[in-house]
Amino acid sequence: MTQTNIPLDFSGSDIASRRTAAVAVFISTARRLVPDPEAATPDALKAVAAALEQLGLQRELFPEDHFPVSADNPAQVYRLSEDAGGRYALYVSAGLPGKAQPPHDHTTWAMIAGISGVERNVFYRRDTTADTARDALTAEKTVDVVPGVSVVLSPTDVHTIELVGDATGLHLHFYGRGLDRMPKRVVFESKAGGTYRTFAPPKSIQHPVITPGALKAALQDGEEIAVLDVRETGVFAHRHILLAASAPLWRLELLIDRLVPRPSTRIVLVDGDGSLAHEAAAKLVRLGWRNVSVLVGGTDGWEASGHEIFSGTNVPSKAFGEVIEHEKHTPWITSQELHDRVERGENIVVVDSRTPEEFAAFSLPFAHSLPGAELVYRIGEIAPDPDTFVVVNCAGRTRSIVGAQTLIDAGIPNRVASLRNGTMDWLLTGRTLAHGRTTPLPEPSAPALVAARERAAQVAQRAGVRRVNTTELAQWENEAPERTLYPFDVRTQGEYEAGHLAGWRWAPGGQLVQATDEYAATRGARIVLADWDGVRALTTAAWLAQLGGWEVFLYTPPSLAPLVTGAEPVRVLASFAPAAQLAPSQADALLREGRAVVFDVDRRAHYEKAHIPGAQFSVPDRLPAYVADLPADRVVLLTSPDGVLARSVAAELGAHTGRDVRAIAGGTAGWAAAGLPLEQGDEGVLTGDDDHWYSPYAHRDVALRNAGFQEYLDWELGLVAQLEREGHTGIRLLPTVQA
Repeated sequence: MTQTNIPLDFSGSDIASRRTAAVAVFISTARRLVPDPEAATPDALKAVAAALEQLGLQRELFPEDHFPVSADNPAQVYRLSEDAGGRYALYVSAGLPGKAQPPHDHTTWAMIAGISGVERNVFYRRDTTADTARDALTAEKTVDVVPGVSVVLSPTDVHTIELVGDATGLHLHFYGRGLDRMPKRVVFESKAGGTYRTFAPPKSIQHPVITPGALKAALQDGEEIAVLDVRETGVFAHRHILLAASAPLWRLELLIDRLVPRPSTRIVLVDGDGSLAHEAAAKLVRLGWRNVSVLVGGTDGWEASGHEIFSGTNVPSKAFGEVIEHEKHTPWITSQELHDRVERGENIVVVDSRTPEEFAAFSLPFAHSLPGAELVYRIGEIAPDPDTFVVVNCAGRTRSIVGAQTLIDAGIPNRVASLRNGTMDWLLTGRTLAHGRTTPLPEPSAPALVAARERAAQVAQRAGVRRVNTTELAQWENEAPERTLYPFDVRTQGEYEAGHLAGWRWAPGGQLVQATDEYAATRGARIVLADWDGVRALTTAAWLAQLGGWEVFLYTPPSLAPLVTGAEPVRVLASFAPAAQLAPSQADALLREGRAVVFDVDRRAHYEKAHIPGAQFSVPDRLPAYVADLPADRVVLLTSPDGVLARSVAAELGAHTGRDVRAIAGGTAGWAAAGLPLEQGDEGVLTGDDDHWYSPYAHRDVALRNAGFQEYLDWELGLVAQLEREGHTGIRLLPTVQA
């Protein structure tokens, strides 16, 4: 195995990544020179300004198309950096010639340095007059800020700015506090002074942008990139870019650390039309993810540029399944043939490759639960006879196809086929499913395990999956600030929780292939799978390598490695001051008195199974509109299944609206644990399927359900043609081994 002994810089060679690195160096210098922004000395600020000049002189890092202005939008402020407390706020101020601001102060120190163009700064002395509502201004100094020149302003300095000359202006503006955190700064009615009023921050603070064409190229340049769609998942599912991952704006605090674990990763944010992405960018920048660009025009702009638009969820993985069947000619049988064979008592076994939870919800009456990663590992116990016909099914198509091809590629002696169109077709042809079934996962015998290991090793080797040793893995962990590393454990939930390596995430192998975009949003990253048994990680890694987009490796944990028990921890970040929490009994009292309303904010499906009486369901980003219609004295209570998302959303909603917003401690589970009643049903759902792609299985009306099935199956079958129009996707299938 080839080992990497020379550390490589994967921080990115594109302009946005190089700019982010340069900005990080500047911010580090500013923090060193001014460790307390509220106690900055003039000499220290002068030294920071010199560093700001040097940043501005790197003009190649600030192309005008990243900071656009136009006749319709002649002036715009773009945020580059700002910490969680709103300090050390760095912006690019862009404007067309003639852009000007009247006399104003900042209430914090400020400095300006040039990138391009001429920004004329006039400084004024401010004097009181006999009229306490009016001050007099006298011009004292004029400085034209051009590349290599800077000015420094104290909190009380008053100045005007104007772009003079014929060139578009780009200037760096650096403040002790962010522009939206200067509530007491003032602006004067004229250059002579006069009356003054509070000076509001810019109506729209944006972030560097990227064009559709540039994003298309970036997705093919081989460097790390994460494209995140910040609309709610159900909205995203209707129209989105193929390689975008769903990361809703109001859920970022819970998602970003897992989806994009390296803060310096190149991130492109997408929405429908550009209306949400800059708000998401502001949040990410303050949380520490600063290499953020926004796609011009969002998904609408992408489509208008002639690029393909996709619908559905986990589309790369589902399209992958269709490509597998199309190129490898994965055999299948129909529901009618399966029914007839079972009725005749033939030597046949059906394995369902979905998760155990999905299997328990509904299954073929005679199927065995055998999730995708478990197929090669355990099939020898379920179908020990090589003459047994093995049929793999799922709810639709993807996991049936991938599962069947997994067994075929592994070279098991049995005949293998997928159930064409899965349980959807079973229902479409008039049959029924079983509910609430569970089947145990059999442990492989010693001979079966030997055979499974041999088969898995051959598949992994053919896919080019390499192993990494402990020394190399430690090196990669040290390189994590420069190169993203996703360590995954693909065993069953019970095995993972009984003992796993510290810091390793749980991603059951079948789901890691089926929904890769939910686990690893950074393309070009390293994925390392823990190989505990010589089978499951290998077959999973082989498919991930063929799916493309990541470098995939295997790691065998040492026999005496220390282990951590329990569920995977989730780090919840904070963008806003924490909201107050109420015990369920206190929340119940407020509701009974009519002094509060309660919204459930997580998932519609969870809400319909169990919710607080009288609660309404809304996705978080629609809440401000619903809250605006409530009486001003009404307390807004939020809940979610465990209360974690509710508390995060409550903090943001309170900050946005100024309302009294509180989270119910422990969420709906805490409410139930307190012995309080729950209700079921969809009454009170305000936002339809905005939170998730609505499954046809959820329809109670059979005609609607069947129409949904057919629409879904037609969509999946059409993905191959869509991929051909899309172009480069990274998929590279292994040729079929001839028997």
